[in-house]
Amino acid sequence: MNFTAIDFETANGHRDSACSLAITVVKNNQIVDQLYSLLNPQTYFDRRNVSIHGIHESDVQDAPTIADLWPHISNLFQPDKLIVAHNAHFDCSVLQNSLSAFSLSPESFAVLDTLQSSRRLLKGFENYRLNTVCKNLNIQLLHHHNALADSIACAKIALWQENSFGQDALLPFIKQSN
Repeated sequence: MNFTAIDFETANGHRDSACSLAITVVKNNQIVDQLYSLLNPQTYFDRRNVSIHGIHESDVQDAPTIADLWPHISNLFQPDKLIVAHNAHFDCSVLQNSLSAFSLSPESFAVLDTLQSSRRLLKGFENYRLNTVCKNLNIQLLHHHNALADSIACAKIALWQENSFGQDALLPFIKQSN
């Protein structure tokens, strides 16, 4: 399976406040590339969000904006590409809203939500949060709410599900963005 797993962290409760992004690229069922970047959301940081991910406003002062990074990653978000995220609704809306703040918009792309596939394919878990699914599948999650650790864990969940249930079992969970 070929896909790109993504994860965002936000500066506050608004979906246009991406302050970090991670991308994990999978080709032929192997992680082949990773990207992590702090992002300057050009907005305020809520202490609740900071307490979750540990990113402070001072950390992103010299970081690129999502608009600065977009020319380097937009090729991953194309109609023929698959994006995977755990709670894809959140991550896709953060991407869309953060880009929209700069009058940019991604093309439509296919999205697999491992939160939804986990809820349907994996029975009896206490909940289906990323850290809980990882624990139950014995997938190492080094630092929950670090975007890179979360995107790697999400990629491994998708690979575990494909290996255990087959690619056809994941097809009903793939939707178009936008």
